[in-house]
Amino acid sequence: MKKIGFIGAYDKTDMIVYIGKILTVLKQKVLIVDSTLSQKAKYIVPVINPTVTYVTEYEEMDVAVGFNSIESIKQYLGVPENKELDYDYVLIDVDNIKNFNSFNLLEAQKNYFVTSFDVYSLKKGLEILVELNDSISLTKVIFSKEILKEDDDYLNYLSLGYKVVWNEYRIYFPMDTMDFSAIVENQRLAKVKFRKLSVAYKEGLTFLAEDLAKDMSESNIRRAIKTIEKGA
Repeated sequence: MKKIGFIGAYDKTDMIVYIGKILTVLKQKVLIVDSTLSQKAKYIVPVINPTVTYVTEYEEMDVAVGFNSIESIKQYLGVPENKELDYDYVLIDVDNIKNFNSFNLLEAQKNYFVTSFDVYSLKKGLEILVELNDSISLTKVIFSKEILKEDDDYLNYLSLGYKVVWNEYRIYFPMDTMDFSAIVENQRLAKVKFRKLSVAYKEGLTFLAEDLAKDMSESNIRRAIKTIEKGA
């Protein structure tokens, strides 16, 4: 089981769902955990009888809402404490230090810091990491129309003094009107469709999927995306 953290105050639920969908097409068993304060997944992932905590199936992956640890998910699913969850990937969406710690993301196989360059997303996102006593390696996932050196320098400046080691490369999602419209339509239909997403957004998904699934080739990931597009 590979535990992957998606950290930050920026809205990242849809992106995580899209990554999860790619992995399921690649025959991986995926659990998405929404441990954010807003619990957006509760509203965009359909469920018949939502409770305070639940796990529901959506687009061939499972989505967990309302949990604050892997152990609490195990208890809900009836998995013995000494056994791992029966998933290839557990993708955890976190926007607060409490759940960052309770899910023990310092020991995740990979952690991403997801943000745009607006000051709220930057400062609120970094606030999650301010209390860390141990260093964490993070890959930047940037949502922005364009990336200016000044913007990236500002993020690096804000994180001075934090126990963060930034990976040299970044993953870039240049959001445009087409992507916002496609994401909203997907939410309304309660489906994962890629056909109306921009080429640039799909490239971002490709790079991100390739980065977190190092054992899968770029060509297989691109074929998975084509499969999802054909089903749209």
